[in-house]
Amino acid sequence: MIVTRSRRLAAAPEAVWRVVGDPRTLARWWPRVERVKGVSGDGWTTVLRSSRGRAVRADWRLDGQQSGERRAWVQELEGTPFAKVLAERRIEARLAPDGEGTRVTIELRQRARGWSRFGGFLLRRAARKELDGALDGLARATTRRGSPTLRDGAPS
Repeated sequence: MIVTRSRRLAAAPEAVWRVVGDPRTLARWWPRVERVKGVSGDGWTTVLRSSRGRAVRADWRLDGQQSGERRAWVQELEGTPFAKVLAERRIEARLAPDGEGTRVTIELRQRARGWSRFGGFLLRRAARKELDGALDGLARATTRRGSPTLRDGAPS
């Protein structure tokens, strides 16, 4: 399953890249991420807060990037509670200049495992909500107070 969400932000591509290109900033913009630990050149760990209030650890590795344009990361699932539900989870953020702002597209690719394969519609809905939340957070993290965040060219 692939879910893609896109939005135009009022911030310049360089400002957006400073946030998207650094995993240490994920707590500022990615939903439910409380903190980021162990950042190295190609990996990091996020600590998420579950809907039940539990702290959950997720390990990630860089899966490619073109500086200023594209960054992809993959969740390390083997041996984690996520492995019971998911066989694959990959996120890619793409940036493109759009007038005075930036068009940000985030794609989430997931493959369910076991019985979870039959709940695809639930995974898709949760993925859309997560990506919309990430775009909202990215807009907050990159837009100065008082500057509009643009959705498809219209102030939001």
